[in-house]
Amino acid sequence: MGQTFVKDTRVPVTWIKAGPCVVTQIKRQDPDGYWAVQLGFGEKKFKKTTKPLQGHLKAAYKDKKAARFLREIRFEKESDLKVGDTVSVSDVFKKGDLVAVSGISKGKGFAGVIKRWGFAGGPRTHGQSDRERAPGSIGQGTDPGRVWKGKKMAGNMGRQKTTVKNLIIVEVDAEKEKICVSGPVPGSTGSLLTIRKIASGQLDELVEETPDPEFQQPEVSEEEDKASEGKPEPKKEEFKAE
Repeated sequence: MGQTFVKDTRVPVTWIKAGPCVVTQIKRQDPDGYWAVQLGFGEKKFKKTTKPLQGHLKAAYKDKKAARFLREIRFEKESDLKVGDTVSVSDVFKKGDLVAVSGISKGKGFAGVIKRWGFAGGPRTHGQSDRERAPGSIGQGTDPGRVWKGKKMAGNMGRQKTTVKNLIIVEVDAEKEKICVSGPVPGSTGSLLTIRKIASGQLDELVEETPDPEFQQPEVSEEEDKASEGKPEPKKEEFKAE
């Protein structure tokens, strides 16, 4: 992550390489049942792909290179894109857009129930010194006589699909095909992300307006006001330097 300034306000940001993407397949309502476009991102040598994938990509890639990642984007109606067209970052995103970023979160290995699910643990009183981080009971007895599916227990933590919503695009670099979003995104450096545009917005939403401080003068009663009118003003003491 890094940082930038929007109207003298420091904003934490993340730079994401988001293009160019090549259209590798068009899916239509009649044979496939829905409208969609398959995009290819990244590059790798053509000979390092399987023969079926080479036949699938030969119409989109002509320079002996293949896409490293393939993802499908659904549409509500037919798109104007064709196989072999290139979709750049500036064609989709602009400054101020709200986006949702999805990716695979970082793996944290095997974790207990306290770290993984936030369990409170058991007491340490009455000789229970070994139950502080224990999961406790995992079910009933004879009925149902088994552990319910989805029971929160210890296991592998992380490495799951995670989505961060309402991130704002701060900058769009059309030359390097990069976008700058406000805040962190899931996954480690170099992992694949899916960026979905939610709505159009403005960068002013990142700047929090600080209200001007209001100074309230203490209220003076009428009796105190009349008493202060008759008192002479205190004399200022003069100090002479020796």
